[in-house]
Parts: sequence; structure tokens; C-alpha cells
Amino acid sequence: MPARLLKTQGESHSLKRLQYSVGNPLWQTGAETNTASPNHPQPNAPMVSTPAQIPADTQLAEVEVPIPPTNLPYDDGEPLETAKHRTAMNVLIRACQFYLSQNNQLGYCGGNTFLYYSAEQVRNQDFRGPDFFLVLNAVPESQKSRKYWAIWDEGGRYPDLIIELMSPSTAKVDTDEKKELYQSTFRTQDYIVYDPNEPSSLQGWTLDGNLTYQALKADNRGWLWCQSVQLWVGTWQGEAQENPGVWLRFYDRDGNLVLLPEELEAQRAEEERQRAKEERQRAEEERQRAENAEAENARLRALLQQQGIDLD
Repeated sequence: MPARLLKTQGESHSLKRLQYSVGNPLWQTGAETNTASPNHPQPNAPMVSTPAQIPADTQLAEVEVPIPPTNLPYDDGEPLETAKHRTAMNVLIRACQFYLSQNNQLGYCGGNTFLYYSAEQVRNQDFRGPDFFLVLNAVPESQKSRKYWAIWDEGGRYPDLIIELMSPSTAKVDTDEKKELYQSTFRTQDYIVYDPNEPSSLQGWTLDGNLTYQALKADNRGWLWCQSVQLWVGTWQGEAQENPGVWLRFYDRDGNLVLLPEELEAQRAEEERQRAKEERQRAEEERQRAENAEAENARLRALLQQQGIDLD
């Protein structure tokens, strides 16, 4: 229910919203007063309202100030298409969060999370959210717990990157309706779609100067460059979260895989094993050189003794 703002006669008010006096409407815009009606303003009248001083003897009517909804639903109880979709989503979220933290960048990475952007959406109970989205320069999950992303709670911030994990049943919606929504309403810079069960399905779009999506062109590796996050998005074959397969992953500008925490830990452990192995090899080579030198000395002493030369 909207909050009601009622100003009574005899008060002087500084208002940021359009106000109408009782009996003889005055359209207040900024510091000026126009005798035109709200629907028929005078020519060149300012259209953005700014604080205006209302005369003390002006009686103002009720003004309804909408309050953004709270306690919104955050779970529709519907799982992702398959377990592979769930793993694919988790890999993207965790890799993104780890990358941002490792590079001291602010950002929120979400997945299968309701994203609210309008009162009409709430009324229509359109609670679906992207499978993966990233909002740059937002307070991260580690500092602010969220059950959903509501635009009015986040300074009007929309995602900079969205990835939808398609399936045969959602492909048309993902590449048609959602693409239009993310282009025209969200103004999301980069939009990627991918079916975890079809490695060749990767495609994406980026906003051009006219805020219209243009298809991203894959490089010779089949990867797509996301300008918004300065990362490549491409497929990778291996084991992710103990699940072997082909997965959608992030790569840095130089083509290095953006690692999960356990992958970085395993990489460092492997590097340590390699260093230990190389150290053992160096020690073995040194021992072998010492043995060879001792053997050569013994051979020379024996040869000299045969010639009657006693080194002692």
C-alpha cells in the first residue's frame, strides 16, 4: 500500500514531488509556478521537478508516494533443468566470486535468483531470475546477504553480464523474450546463452552505441569476449566440482582459466610437488656427480700406483 503524504494549511514545505493546491491547481516545477495544468504545461516548462517552496497559505491535497514492495518471494521451488545445469551455474558463480576477491574488485554474482525491476512484474508474479548474473561495483555477498536482487534496494543497478543456461524447452524464451528484456529494459551490456548439454550452443550479444544487441563473434577457440567484465567466456573440458565434462568457464585476457578456489589450491599443491621433485632431482644429480668424481679419483690413484707413484 502506498504511503500517504498530507500537508495541511498554514505550513511551508520544501517538496521534491509535483504538488497540487486545492481549488486552484498550481503545477509546481522547481522554483517556478505555472498556471498550466499537469497534463497541459506551458511551453518550455521544466519537466523534472526540484524542491519548490510552497506558500504558507496554500492547502495541498494528498500525495501518494509509492513504497517499493518488501518481503518478496525468493524461491519458487522449481529446480534447474538438470543436475548438470546446477553444477554449471555454481561453477560460474563461484569462479566469478573468487576472481573478484582475488583482484580486489567489488561485484555481486548471483544465480537462479529472483531479480525484481518493476511493480508490474511483482503484481504479475513474474519471479524468474537469470541463471547467472554479475553486477559490477556492487556490495558483494560476503558483505551483504540477499535473498533476491531488487533494483530499488540496489541503487537502481541492473546486471552488467547475464548468462542463461538453456535447454531445448527454454531456448526460444532465452533467445527471444529474455534477450529483448535484457536489451531494452535492463540495458545489460553482455548477454550469453549456453546449453550445458550442447557444447556447440554458445552464443552471445553485446550492446552497441545505439543500445541494441549485436551478436558477439567467437574467436578461433570458440570463445566470446565480454567487454563489461574484461573476460572471455568459453568451454573447458575437465572435472569441475568432482564432475567431469565440458563446462562454460571464464578466461582472463591472456587466455588463462579463471580458477575455482579448490582448483587454485590444487594448482599450488601441484606446483609445490613439482618444486619438491625438481629439488630431489637436483640432489640426486649432485650425489651422482660426487660419486662419479670419487670413482674417477680412485681410478687415477690406481693408475699412478701401477706406475710406482705413491701419492701418499
